[in-house]
Parts: sequence; C-alpha cells; structure tokens
Amino acid sequence: MPTFTKNKVTPAKTLAVSALLTALSVALGAMTLFRMPQGGSVTPFSMLPIFLAAYYFGISRGLLVGACVGLLNLLLNPFIVHPLQVLLDYPMAFAALAVGGVLRNRKKIGMIGGYLLGVFCRYWVAVLSGVVFFSSYAPENFNGLTWSLWYNLTYLGVEALMTVAVLAVPVVRSTLEKLGEQVNTPTRS
Repeated sequence: MPTFTKNKVTPAKTLAVSALLTALSVALGAMTLFRMPQGGSVTPFSMLPIFLAAYYFGISRGLLVGACVGLLNLLLNPFIVHPLQVLLDYPMAFAALAVGGVLRNRKKIGMIGGYLLGVFCRYWVAVLSGVVFFSSYAPENFNGLTWSLWYNLTYLGVEALMTVAVLAVPVVRSTLEKLGEQVNTPTRS
C-alpha cells in the first residue's frame, strides 16, 4: 500500500480530483436503489468517493468533499424538519465519512477498514439525528434510540456491505490504490 505524502500534489490537481469525486458521489447518489420513508437511501457506492478523497488527500480534503456532497444533496433532494437536522443529515453526515482517512497509511487495515470507519461515523451522526428529530416515527415497542439504530443500519449497512464486497476484489482495491498513487504524483510544469 502506498504512503501518501502531503504537499506534493499541485493544488489544481487536488482540486480537480476532489471536484470529480464530489460529482461522482452526487451522481451515484442520484441512482437510488431503495429509498427509506423518513430519509436515507441505498445507492450504488455513493459514499465511496467521499472516503477516497480522504484516503487520497487526507481528512481535511475528505471533510470538504463530504460537506460539498451533503450540501448538493440538500439542494437536489431535501428532507427538512429542523435547521439542526439539516446540518446533521447533510454536511455533517457526509463529511463524517472522511474520518476513515485516518487509516490511509495502515497496511493491515487499509482501504476497507478506513471505509468501514467512515461509514460507522456517518452512521452515528444519522443515529443522533434520528433520535433527536425522528423519534416520533418509531413504531410501537421501539424507543427513539433503538428505532434510529435499526432504521439507519438498514440503508447504511446495505450500501456498506455492497461496497465492501466490491473493495474485497483484489483487482478493484489495487486499481484504487494505484489511482491514489497517480493523483498524488506531482505533475511536471
């Protein structure tokens, strides 16, 4: 696995790749496989580009890409009940995927472990939003916390499992690793 270093890539290249990853995430997010009744959906791998931004360029770049994706999703498909809920469900939830970038230089944990950590962080932001703003939707025999835990696991867990299954294919993972090396290689002027 490559060790990515800071400040070797031109700002224009970093910006261009980040914009492409943002656009890819939004485009994949528009391909909804299943939509949940109170928000959230299963999409084909839309969380992966946000994680890749953090994996390739660091957590701060991933946070920025995630927040941009969240804000674009807010513009394209809003589900609003409260201003704080908007903050939690859109920029914060998607930006939380970038936390997985802390594992970008860990050979044994690598890409899959980092991706799962990012999804786990997004999951907890969604659970918090569910407890605070969507507890009234909980069916009988569920309290707000248990309902939010299960509700958010249904769509985030399915997408995470699909993505991990693809990342577990060695040629896919090695291709994404090589792409990371290429985007982190300085361009000659």
